[in-house]
Amino acid sequence: MPKTTLYSASSQPPRPYRVIISGGGTGGHIFPAVAIANELRRRQPDAEILFVGAHGRMEMTRVPEAGYQIVGLDIAGLQRRLTPQNLLFPMKVFRSVRKAGKLLEEFKPDAVVGVGGYASAPVLLAATSRNIPSLIQEQNSYAGLVNKLLSRRVDRICVAYDGMEKFFPTDKLVLTGNPVRTEITSGSRAEALQFFGLSPEKKTLLVIGGSLGARTLNEATAAALPRLREAGIQLLWQTGKLYYPQAAGQIQPFAADHLQALEFVQRMDLAYAAADVVISRAGALSVSELCLTGKPSILVPSPNVAEDHQTKNAMALVSKKAALLVTDAEAPVQLYDEALRLLSNPDQQLELSRNLSPLAFPHATETIVDELLALVARV
Repeated sequence: MPKTTLYSASSQPPRPYRVIISGGGTGGHIFPAVAIANELRRRQPDAEILFVGAHGRMEMTRVPEAGYQIVGLDIAGLQRRLTPQNLLFPMKVFRSVRKAGKLLEEFKPDAVVGVGGYASAPVLLAATSRNIPSLIQEQNSYAGLVNKLLSRRVDRICVAYDGMEKFFPTDKLVLTGNPVRTEITSGSRAEALQFFGLSPEKKTLLVIGGSLGARTLNEATAAALPRLREAGIQLLWQTGKLYYPQAAGQIQPFAADHLQALEFVQRMDLAYAAADVVISRAGALSVSELCLTGKPSILVPSPNVAEDHQTKNAMALVSKKAALLVTDAEAPVQLYDEALRLLSNPDQQLELSRNLSPLAFPHATETIVDELLALVARV
């Protein structure tokens, strides 16, 4: 089907700009999307921004909490085994692309941004078929399937790692880094210790398993609580919603020793400021935040992700001696041996921190919005 042009230099719509941001599914997609929207609105306060997500996914609540309107599509990913849902997949894609097309006709965006996730594909397919300027923001060091398939249709691809030309057309690539929350480096250690009720005399370990938590990290941390108390280490342990009731019981005998379990950390700036060492999954957003904050870390990549992309994210740091790696399978036995060694080795902490600094992209969000506005200006 030939492409039809909705916009031309002679019919460029008046300001304010209208932009659709599509995708979601995890915090690793949603937080960058909101960061892009916030920066666009900072520059263009009257910009009209519409998010498009997938029904039943976390963006349908998190995006409105951030102050933006969102529309949901009835779309989900393919299961890795034969299921009735897979048989319905082609019909869901067709319906979602058709609904996305109607949204585009009604909203008339100047540009569309895809951040990955189920809803990104139908919106970008509908946008590129209408020659609406389109941009992909790929967070990971191993590109997602949807972004690879759409890469030849979109106008610009913003990436966070070197070497992404093996997935995408070189002439469309811009190395920008990942958008992170602008306040992530704003906390002070003194404020953080007071906020969490921690001791300035003890070293602090921060454990974060992503927005949904991580069972391996939670189980390893629960088992290590007596060792942490004995070593005089204080703990901020973000468990995720599902594991928190169990963690609350496990942590209770250790509360007087500055060991804390938290369902979700709202003030991540203060959590990072308090931390001497971080244990984390290797999602794209977490890795980008660690680079920006310069915190020495032990990464435990999740094995339950497409193409094992978290291991590839982690190796981008480990290969530069900017982080340590413990596999998910090794974590129950080795994770806290490694954590206690690192906590007792300030020279190694300093080396990891120094090697993180060149990998940070503190102006990633601004650069992505620069690229987005440049696409609009070209039309």
